[in-house]
Amino acid sequence: MPDLTAAEWVRAQNGAAHSSALRRAGFTDHAVSRAVEDGRLRRVRRSWLLTPECDPRRVAAAKVGGRVTCASAASLHGWWELKTDAVHVALAHSASRFDSSGILVHRSQGPVPVHPRSTEEPAINVLFQIARCLPEPDALMVWESAVRRGGVDVDVLERVTWRSTAASRIAVLVGDRSDSGPETTFVSLMRGIGVVVRQQVWVDGHPMDGMIGDRLGIQIDGFAHHSTPKDRRRDIRADARLVLRGYTILRFDVHQVMNDARYVEQTVLTAMAQGLHCRRAHA
Repeated sequence: MPDLTAAEWVRAQNGAAHSSALRRAGFTDHAVSRAVEDGRLRRVRRSWLLTPECDPRRVAAAKVGGRVTCASAASLHGWWELKTDAVHVALAHSASRFDSSGILVHRSQGPVPVHPRSTEEPAINVLFQIARCLPEPDALMVWESAVRRGGVDVDVLERVTWRSTAASRIAVLVGDRSDSGPETTFVSLMRGIGVVVRQQVWVDGHPMDGMIGDRLGIQIDGFAHHSTPKDRRRDIRADARLVLRGYTILRFDVHQVMNDARYVEQTVLTAMAQGLHCRRAHA
């Protein structure tokens, strides 16, 4: 007999489990029924058991016999928060007779085989669905966030047989140098206009978010670390030190990078047209 109760065991599975998984774990149908009667578990689709506090996205997936995936899973894992009106759910091609309201169904099977009664979508499959579903800059941002937060390793991604042009392309582009989603987006924007950006280059004892050529430094100001007068004074001092050493610093905030790509691109290209990315000899 398991040490945990049926409800405690389901809670340890992120609040959702198929009844067959409970049987394999050693719980009798009677024990499960008692937990349902007592309100410690909730039954949906006859064979899926949920705890009362189960995340609504997992509840939506269980109601159709699927798994949370794509942007919804990225949010659950804490990789990156993308606004979506529907819960993204992975379902087998054979799945039928379900209410699709409030969900966005993904039927393409990811690289990792998954048991049809599993409640968890593997991280690699989540990234696979993201690559196929989202615009490339958004998908790249989520992939790099997953790498930064330890959800998956870059070396693993490089060896996966993706069976998807979009996923294969992002697997080539993804890296682990970006400290934030906006940095990933900036590098993607520059790549799109043929500008090479070196990331996390240390100058004067401080890391630059990006370096173009020898002398054009890029800093992306996020809300969390650049929001107080003290932060602003620190940034001004850092920029002054770099200017005195012959560098030009371009600062963009999150809103500009994420929502005003044309301004960011034109600013960088204009700076390059003026030769600000090149090392100049002293007169």
